[in-house]
Amino acid sequence: MKFTKMHGLGNDYVYVNCFEEKVKNPAKLAPILSDRHFGIGADGLILIETSKKADIRMRIFNADGSEAEACGNGLRCLVKYVIDHGLAKAGVDEVNVETIDGIRKTKLIKQTKKLTKIQVSMGIPEFNAQKIPVAVETGRGNLVDIKLINDNPIIIEGIELLLNFVSMGNPHAINFQKQPISEFPLSRLGSLIEQHKLFPNRTNFEVANIISRKQIDVRVWERGVGETLACGSGACAVAVVAQLLGYVDNPVNIKLPGGTLEVEWDKVGEVLLSGSAEIVFTGEWTD
Repeated sequence: MKFTKMHGLGNDYVYVNCFEEKVKNPAKLAPILSDRHFGIGADGLILIETSKKADIRMRIFNADGSEAEACGNGLRCLVKYVIDHGLAKAGVDEVNVETIDGIRKTKLIKQTKKLTKIQVSMGIPEFNAQKIPVAVETGRGNLVDIKLINDNPIIIEGIELLLNFVSMGNPHAINFQKQPISEFPLSRLGSLIEQHKLFPNRTNFEVANIISRKQIDVRVWERGVGETLACGSGACAVAVVAQLLGYVDNPVNIKLPGGTLEVEWDKVGEVLLSGSAEIVFTGEWTD
């Protein structure tokens, strides 16, 4: 099976062109390929497939084999692959991609006819608790909606964290810190927050620090993966909540360990994410 490894700011995926290859059990294959010691090493597996609804179809499988709804970095890399391999019409400036969460529109930004940046639409933020989903349990086992934006407290290992909730096609919980995020024990608390009973489908978790009206520093614990160098949907989730709370201007730069993404949102329509996409290497998996 031929594959290409790509990354967006270090958020890396193994891509398989299903125009040419067949993948019988991607949920089982994803953890094997993603293993950084015995496999290729990646945050997950992305399949490039034909679509009846758009120019191309993307399926995302996390490193643990779970299928994800959205991935901004993965989407940008997929579009670069599609352009480089002629899977889209020559000379196009836009590529529409079918995902589990709907059609994602992408725009190719060029200088002197060379592709320099890819802007992707990440959809309209969702604040309905049942659709994120996020809920609290009553003593009777019923689910009760809670206020999503405005620091909802949870206690993890004796530490109180104030969380804000939003869906970017996948669930996110955001905690704003006043101290540098490098000091936050993400490796210890990330999985506990991901799997907290508040989140029926687990959650992505972002810890963020407002640096200025133009910049937020962010670290991400990605659902089904762990801490990643970057996360496109996570960057968008943080930017959306920060705008609603009046912390930042539009657009805003989200600085992640792997680099910086730009997020635009007019508080009405779709969130726009811009950043780079890079090929790491190509190869052939023989198992």
